[in-house]
Amino acid sequence: MTANIELGPARETVRVVIADDHPVYLSGLRMLLDLIGEVEVVGEARTGTEALSEIYRLRPHLALMDVNMPGTSGIEVTKTIATRCPGTSVIMLSMLEDRDTFLAAMRAGARGYLVKGASSEDIGQAIGTVRRGGVVFGSEVASWALDYLNKPRESSKPFPELTDRERAVLELVADGLGNASIARRLGLSIKTVRNYLSRIFAKLQIADRTEAAVQARRAGLGN
Repeated sequence: MTANIELGPARETVRVVIADDHPVYLSGLRMLLDLIGEVEVVGEARTGTEALSEIYRLRPHLALMDVNMPGTSGIEVTKTIATRCPGTSVIMLSMLEDRDTFLAAMRAGARGYLVKGASSEDIGQAIGTVRRGGVVFGSEVASWALDYLNKPRESSKPFPELTDRERAVLELVADGLGNASIARRLGLSIKTVRNYLSRIFAKLQIADRTEAAVQARRAGLGN
């Protein structure tokens, strides 16, 4: 049984690329989309680089993209798509209800943000809303969006492409702390710290933590 979505006056098949590094979830997502009328999955990707390649090649109407993928992150892919493929909208998918990641995704140009586990009906409604020019996010993160829109504007922060948590990690790198010390200070695992550093290096296009510390101190981070 399929679920139809409202696409506005001009009904059309929505061409979608899906990207996720977990093959089981990717397969399940395709099955969910197959239940939605007027949606066609035209491509799949398991890394950020593959996602960009498929989107450049296929020029789909929409991409459903995991936030965290090997290599180029979903957020960086989204930023590139917003500039180079404005005809492709992005709905981000995330395992975690993480405020910083949500805000970074929307700043990068995502038109939607859903927590994984959304039903085919929820996904269908999100696709329909985005195709009609709207922006959509799950109820889990709606309060964050309202808080962000209603809070007073803050003074500009260094490295605006980084999330608040990534900036906090970078600041501790500038202070000379190692991964274990950063993990204890922020209540994270060492593996999570390494993942943050990988994203920081990719976003700032730097090679190592020494260069990261230098750039951070130049920008006023660190004690």
